[in-house]
Amino acid sequence: MTTRQSTIGEFEQLVLLAILQLEDQAYGPNISEELESKAGRRVSRGALYSSLDRLQHKGLLRWKIEAATSARGGHPKRRFEVTRPAIAALREYRKALTNLWAGLEEVIG
Repeated sequence: MTTRQSTIGEFEQLVLLAILQLEDQAYGPNISEELESKAGRRVSRGALYSSLDRLQHKGLLRWKIEAATSARGGHPKRRFEVTRPAIAALREYRKALTNLWAGLEEVIG
């Protein structure tokens, strides 16, 4: 990570990756389900939305309000999207991990 703004923690990375996996279905409840099913991480609604807000503040995430539906009692929902700086930060972190893992196959298995 080259700047403080691009620094992301482990959970934030998981959230960004879940949003990328979900594409145009990246809504709060779906993100939570994705984290549980693919990362084995249960997360409270409060923790998830705190992370989403923090990622938005860092410029790594944006959201759009979608039209209200009767299925949601007339309430609109937010669809989340990962920004280009987030993609760059994820690539940088993956590269660092790959470099650190190199040569440890015999030790870690």
